[in-house]
Amino acid sequence: MTIEAILWDFGGVLTTSPFEAFNRYETERGIPRDFIRTINATNPEHNAWAQFESSSVDIDTFDRLFAEESAALGHLIPGREVIALLSGDIRPRMVEMLRRCKARFRVGCITNNVRSGHGPGMASSATRAGRVADVMALFDLVVESSVEGIRKPNPRIYELACERLGVAPARAVFLDDLGINLKPARELGMQTIKVLNEGQAIEELAALTRIEAP
Repeated sequence: MTIEAILWDFGGVLTTSPFEAFNRYETERGIPRDFIRTINATNPEHNAWAQFESSSVDIDTFDRLFAEESAALGHLIPGREVIALLSGDIRPRMVEMLRRCKARFRVGCITNNVRSGHGPGMASSATRAGRVADVMALFDLVVESSVEGIRKPNPRIYELACERLGVAPARAVFLDDLGINLKPARELGMQTIKVLNEGQAIEELAALTRIEAP
């Protein structure tokens, strides 16, 4: 099947993974590794994180709900402290691959984000906000959970992206760092790439698109 569009997650794909920041936070405070990810994976459709990413609750409510959920599992973590960890570093080679893809395909971003910070990358400074804005300007389309009120892995958010780009799912490739977000994309007919690291993802995308890797 001919590829017509490349769809990208943002955090953990075009930036370094926030999971790295989560682990540093946990180590510094003597909290078990991946504790924050465990909270986010518990009741994933209705927990504080899910509600915040779909704009069902505001930052103050999220701060309280996340603290309650984390305390129930043994370590109280205010939600605001988690939000502060979301800012990753831009991956230059991945951005260059995005530019090369844009020259031949339609390109879009599907991101689960929250109404806090500056855009999908949750920039932690004005300088970084500018860098994020430069990357986002490359996309033909950006679909944000906080705007749509639905989030990955809800199949509808992938359908929206394809409809707005005017491309059939079977003619799209989707990159994400979470397997749970890739499954519904595959079920819709998309080719998928699980981003384990920058080099691996670029190599797989280059093989699919026949675009030279940067």
